[in-house]
Amino acid sequence: QVQLVESGGGLVQAGDSLRLSCAASGRTSFSMYAMGWFRQAPGKEREIVAAISRSGENTYYADSVKGRFIISSDNAKNTVYLQMNSLKPEDTAVYYCAADFSWRDYPQEELYEYDYWGQGTQVTVSS
Repeated sequence: QVQLVESGGGLVQAGDSLRLSCAASGRTSFSMYAMGWFRQAPGKEREIVAAISRSGENTYYADSVKGRFIISSDNAKNTVYLQMNSLKPEDTAVYYCAADFSWRDYPQEELYEYDYWGQGTQVTVSS
């Protein structure tokens, strides 16, 4: 089992940057988890933003954030990050970190495959 705690959300203006962090704790080694960032805007379904494989070598990005967001992980710190640049008002949402226990080294795109979720952090981008 793993516990996930997100931080770094806030209110910014369009064009600004934010870095979200997700700290993991638990008995199972962090390196056994593929990690993902999801978001959910009011009235919309939760959607994938970015994902990273166990080793950190493979990543996946939603088309809407490609070229603007960067996912990375630090297995020594049990932490995954989401660097968000050139933020837009449509990026406004609650952002969730998630962990997928996996024997394979690939980024997981599917929401239903994730086993553990954080509580979420609000990101608001004003125009």
